[in-house]
Amino acid sequence: VQLQASGGGLVQAGGSLRLSCAASGRTFSTYAMGWFRQAPGKEREFVSAITWRGIAYYADSVKGRFTISRDNVKNTVFLQMNSLKPEDTAFYYCAVRTSGTYSTDRALYDYWGQGTQVTVSS
Repeated sequence: VQLQASGGGLVQAGGSLRLSCAASGRTFSTYAMGWFRQAPGKEREFVSAITWRGIAYYADSVKGRFTISRDNVKNTVFLQMNSLKPEDTAFYYCAVRTSGTYSTDRALYDYWGQGTQVTVSS
């Protein structure tokens, strides 16, 4: 099972990025998928998650700016990030939870991608 995250980069404040996470080795269409992020010196924190039915959840810090979506045919989850702020700078990780619905607890996710760096300059 592999999760491949991509789409990170350097962007100015107010800009946008779209992250992708492609899953392989297993069909994830019935699993919740999530995005977490980790800034230097900080713990990995919940950003967003989407259930297999497409119900989305967001951390308060990104609500209204980020949009999560998924393509179950392509086994891919996306994170559209708009109005980016310097405090959004972090490594972004995608994850899959194979039992239960979405969660904000990173310990409940079973598979993780390698992460993609997002840097927002002021």
